[in-house]
Amino acid sequence: MAPSSSVAIDELDARLITVFTENPDVGVLGASRILGVARGTVQARLERLEQRGVIRSFAPTLDPAALGFPVTAFCMLEIRQRQGHSPVVDHLKLIPEVLEVHSITGTGDLLVRVVAKDNADLGRVIDTVLDEVHVIRANTSISLVTHLEHRTGPLLTRSLDG
Repeated sequence: MAPSSSVAIDELDARLITVFTENPDVGVLGASRILGVARGTVQARLERLEQRGVIRSFAPTLDPAALGFPVTAFCMLEIRQRQGHSPVVDHLKLIPEVLEVHSITGTGDLLVRVVAKDNADLGRVIDTVLDEVHVIRANTSISLVTHLEHRTGPLLTRSLDG
């Protein structure tokens, strides 16, 4: 389900999300004990948060480097837009090393996060990305160090401030 434009959560929702973020295998019963609420309350709130799109997944977070893909790069693609973004996005979905695709404003049209085994493999991945008739050009930047991983905890806290 798509998230609404403004989804309010209360303090218990925030505490529940924090418990599962910090200890993903805690389970409903464990979370109910930590939070001091009934198991049914935890289950109902989790279901509501999922239905509203606040919680998108309980899937494990994988580390591409641990899977043998330590190189991360960002490709800004300029595309022919006569047929929209769909042909290029459909092409990119077929490339396992493509982790994210975003439509953007500014000079480029799509921002693509890719991973590779090494720099030579990154060249292969970029060639595969470019192997689509609607891709005009790519400008690629290699990530040297990740200083801040994807996070939502501070945003969760900020959402409670109103």
